[in-house]
Amino acid sequence: MAALRSCAVELAALRAEPHDDAEQVTQAVLGEPLRVDEERDGWARVTTVYDYPGWIRLDQLRGDPLAEARRFLGVPYEWGGLSERGVDCSGLVHVAFRCAGWVVPRDAHEQEDAGDRVSEDELRPGDLVTYGPPEGPADHVAFWLGEGRILHATSREDVAAVVEEPEPESLRRRRRTGVRLGSLERGGNPS
Repeated sequence: MAALRSCAVELAALRAEPHDDAEQVTQAVLGEPLRVDEERDGWARVTTVYDYPGWIRLDQLRGDPLAEARRFLGVPYEWGGLSERGVDCSGLVHVAFRCAGWVVPRDAHEQEDAGDRVSEDELRPGDLVTYGPPEGPADHVAFWLGEGRILHATSREDVAAVVEEPEPESLRRRRRTGVRLGSLERGGNPS
């Protein structure tokens, strides 16, 4: 499966082949989303949002939000938190995307509204799953890992931290929708 990353430098040449003296076919600008199709010898073959292929140096790419979220595993739960000293569910999503070069809203209900809704059978690792009452705003959000597992910041009595776990039945009953943020099909960073 192709990974979604973004350009980490002000301007990067996309080349026809994976070496510095290859023909420049186009350029990527800071924050531009790029789908990584292959990696080879310090280069990545990418496709732009306008479906243009090329090669970019790996050190000119930012990582993916799910990988960034995993850096927070074990961090204590803190309502309103956005750091490795404490983070809440939507704060984890916000800061993971921000560390990967994407700007997404801060709160769960805004994150739900910012993305494309996807059905349960369309969920891919890195998508979001939102929870809450059938009417009204979402009140919890988690990263979908696949095979019924989620990564989220939870404040349950038995654990108050960022964890990877099978989706608890108490959340499963409250699931609202799947959400895909920052897809290439949407053409850029959600805001």
